[in-house]
Amino acid sequence: MAEQWSRRRVLAVGGALGAATAGGVALSGAMANHPATTGNQLRSGVPLPKPYTVPLPIPPVLKPTSTAGGTDRYEISQHRVSAEILPGVHTTLWTYHGSFPGPTIEGRRGRPVTIRHRNELPVPTVVHLHGGHTPAASDGYPTDLVLPNGWPDPAAEHGDHHGDHHGGGHQMSDSRAVTSKLTREYTFPHDQRATMLWYHDHRMDFTAPAIWRGLAGMHLIRDDIEDALDLPRGERELPLMIADRAFAADGSLDYPSLDPDLLSRPGVEGRYAAEVLGDVILVNGAPWPLHEVDAARYRLRLLNASNARHYELEALTDDGRLLRLHQIGADQGLLTRPVTHTRLPLAPAERYDVIVDFADVRPGTRVRLLNRLGSGRTREVMAFRVARRARKDDGRIPAKLADDLPAWRRSQATEVREFAFKAGQMQHGRGWLIGGRAFDPARTDVRTRLGTVELWRLVADVHHPVHLHLVGFKVLSRGGGGPLPHDAGLKDTISLRPGESAEILTRVDGYRGRYLFHCHNAEHEDMGMMANLEIT
Repeated sequence: MAEQWSRRRVLAVGGALGAATAGGVALSGAMANHPATTGNQLRSGVPLPKPYTVPLPIPPVLKPTSTAGGTDRYEISQHRVSAEILPGVHTTLWTYHGSFPGPTIEGRRGRPVTIRHRNELPVPTVVHLHGGHTPAASDGYPTDLVLPNGWPDPAAEHGDHHGDHHGGGHQMSDSRAVTSKLTREYTFPHDQRATMLWYHDHRMDFTAPAIWRGLAGMHLIRDDIEDALDLPRGERELPLMIADRAFAADGSLDYPSLDPDLLSRPGVEGRYAAEVLGDVILVNGAPWPLHEVDAARYRLRLLNASNARHYELEALTDDGRLLRLHQIGADQGLLTRPVTHTRLPLAPAERYDVIVDFADVRPGTRVRLLNRLGSGRTREVMAFRVARRARKDDGRIPAKLADDLPAWRRSQATEVREFAFKAGQMQHGRGWLIGGRAFDPARTDVRTRLGTVELWRLVADVHHPVHLHLVGFKVLSRGGGGPLPHDAGLKDTISLRPGESAEILTRVDGYRGRYLFHCHNAEHEDMGMMANLEIT
């Protein structure tokens, strides 16, 4: 397996990682305050619109096909469409149900959801509900493929029908993989706190280009605790999926895949092996959109669905006034109490739930949401125009939010584990590794028992947003000090900064089976930075 990984992937990485990662975890601690330049930005080949000239779309909430028996049932087709992302330019997308982002799923805590996905794309797919407390059979393990029409069943093949595509090589080495033809039903029990999750493709070796082409959508869970709070609702609650992209001269999405058909050769061109950055910032699939708001409180459900781009968000009026970002929630739901920021970091796959109060902003004023880690156009994200005085809004940001966060303590941990997320030398070059090893679906990296409280110590060479499937965790420390303000609450993704170490505490709860933990820089995970977590 290691030799196969090296031959197929690491040649694509080549020397591009060397300069960025030669120092490994010995990188200066001072670097933790600055983003490392470890990849390259694509340049779009078509004229781009001026920021704040396109209206913000709101993805539709999908209606269930059935609500019988206490379960909400949905059907989603995965297929290609031609859409107008840039004004006047037609772009082919891979979509959930014909749109990017895909339709929003909205459900209740304790009420199960089943979603039947139908794969009408030209390659296998896998659906993962990111942040979901999900049984292993529905978690979207990278080799549990949904095969399109005409695709050979790996279990019935004794060779690689397409030469080197994932449907053969890795699938044959993973005896536990469960494939299905054309459709698969995923079950999500919703036995977790109210929060915003997201769903995306997780196919082995090809997660990054599949998400880039459009396979991502939002998934909300509500509960009575949230309902009892005086939070903005309806049109004043905005789900915002932020993602960068680049466009080729013909209007297609530009991405440096070694195999543009995503059939046989994983990975990207060497100069992009550390990360792929686009020069267009999309919010809900629109470039640098503008949204009209009332002079009132708004709840922004922020999701970074970029492959690799990090953001540091701030809300700034055109006359230079900063609006506060009142964080009320994190990846896994509401905080105990709000945390106020002027700038909020947002790494790939992280979600933050914030309230912005436009009540004191004069009608006609524009408020820009900016990325302090960007430059030029990538510094702009979206804008709000305060259009009118609101109907009386006597609401305040609640001083207390939720009292159902787990009370885990360091002293309860019966297992302590250490993992280094860093580049390393493989047989034929350098690659992205966890603990010095590239991902192998046939290998168990961590074996633990259901109910165990564990302390994990993580260390990074460059930026690595580390995500655990199934479980949430508390951030205990960074670099030997305390957690940062935005680390509050229950997380499922932590952004490790260059040269940084961190400690997280979790209880392995929910379900038995095989799960993953990995870097959510999508290029990194496609090139080996994943590991198996076996729960017994």
